[in-house]
Amino acid sequence: MPPLPSTNRIHADEFRTALGRFATGVVAITAYEQESGRPTGMAANSFASVSVDPPLVSFCVGRTSSTWPLLRASERLCVAILGAHQVDTCGRLARRGGDKFRDVAWQPATPGGLPVPDGALGWLECSVEAEHPAGDHDIVVARVHHLALGEDQAPLVFFRSQYGAFRLLKEDGTRDGE
Repeated sequence: MPPLPSTNRIHADEFRTALGRFATGVVAITAYEQESGRPTGMAANSFASVSVDPPLVSFCVGRTSSTWPLLRASERLCVAILGAHQVDTCGRLARRGGDKFRDVAWQPATPGGLPVPDGALGWLECSVEAEHPAGDHDIVVARVHHLALGEDQAPLVFFRSQYGAFRLLKEDGTRDGE
């Protein structure tokens, strides 16, 4: 059955506001620039698991990104899960252009030696399996080859265009200490 035609024009600001009410985690996608050998990366909150068998994840990248072509040129990528204590790291990787790893502590921690920001909650070493055009973004599907757990801390959460942390609720809906 074909999709029904839309009769309303959705305004970009209203769309962003509505989707901003959906909380997401935040990841850093990293690799090395092919020409310089310097680490580079980007922050993404449009990350999801796709499949367990085979192990696949997805993330979205803006078509105007100047960092994605640098990352895409690498045979392998690292997807690092960021913790609430890594807001500064996220901010550095989210900015446009420049040396994104300047003042970011990191280690070549994956089997392929990819850059992992210090304090990451975990990382996945991946290769790009497919890219699908989707409006002003591309949906990237990546195969996971290796992974490791990192620090066991609160994840970085993005909600209503702000960063925060996740706290578990008790069965009655209250938080610890309430």
